[in-house]
Amino acid sequence: MFSIHRGRVPSIRVALTLCAIAVLSACGGDGGEAGEPGLPDNVVLAVSDVGFATPESVLHDADSDVYLVANINGVPSAKDGNGFISRVSPEGEVLELKWIDGATEGINLDAPKGMAITEDRLFVSDIDCVRVFRLEDRVQEDDVCFPDATFLNDVAVDQNGTLYVTDSGIRIGVDGISPTGSDAIYRFSRDGRRQNLASGESLGSPNGIFVGSRGIMVVTRGTGEIYRLAADAKRTPVLPPSERQLDGIVFTADGSMVFSDWASEAVYAVSPAGTTSTVISGVQAPADIGYDAARNRVLVPLFRQNAVWVVSLD
Repeated sequence: MFSIHRGRVPSIRVALTLCAIAVLSACGGDGGEAGEPGLPDNVVLAVSDVGFATPESVLHDADSDVYLVANINGVPSAKDGNGFISRVSPEGEVLELKWIDGATEGINLDAPKGMAITEDRLFVSDIDCVRVFRLEDRVQEDDVCFPDATFLNDVAVDQNGTLYVTDSGIRIGVDGISPTGSDAIYRFSRDGRRQNLASGESLGSPNGIFVGSRGIMVVTRGTGEIYRLAADAKRTPVLPPSERQLDGIVFTADGSMVFSDWASEAVYAVSPAGTTSTVISGVQAPADIGYDAARNRVLVPLFRQNAVWVVSLD
């Protein structure tokens, strides 16, 4: 059984200045039917009770028009071979819960996190390697490993097919989070060529990454900031350090920057003109968000609630 809840999109959002985000408070909630306490009105689709297990990221595969959900399924730093990726329709139907399953022979997948697609290949970050799968048949084609990495987190791809992956420089076990000092941002190609683009604890435990017309944009878990990273590793501040715990980042069709924050339990958008708005609040542990450009939707994995919420931006 799966549970799908539909809501309505609010006609008004509260505009905020960028610096005001730090003082926003969240309104808690555990989900429910539209209009009931706990489920925000602007959630147009909520998929829960379907078997998700610590969903960390959601990616829209535009060619197949499906949502891919990466499930850690256990301790985020454990090499336990039980991670899986779900395939979900835009209407919320789980087409295949364990579409790619680390427990299957020939598949090596421990704790999948960020994902990216280029040239009919799915790239999935997984502790210290990026797993490469053929989309047509789910065959694991390759692993691109980073010997110094401890927590590969998000993956992005540029227009030339070059890939980027963040290392948050932490370990997460049964006793909690501990820093490792391996903070880094790597650039690599499909043939396995790797480059350490930037490294060091000054990166602030980089989490989400997006590569587009504005360059390489990074959000951090440890320092709660957003910065633009140049090819020479020079950083340009976009959002100053704060108490935020940022996770995912995407850019929408109109050029708005959207990012998730665990500390305030919310997802925010900054328009090209610099106006900041709350996309959704009251969402516990919003992890690596995705974006459905065809429907102008933000896809929000609820890390601790084993659910995915879909929010329309129209």
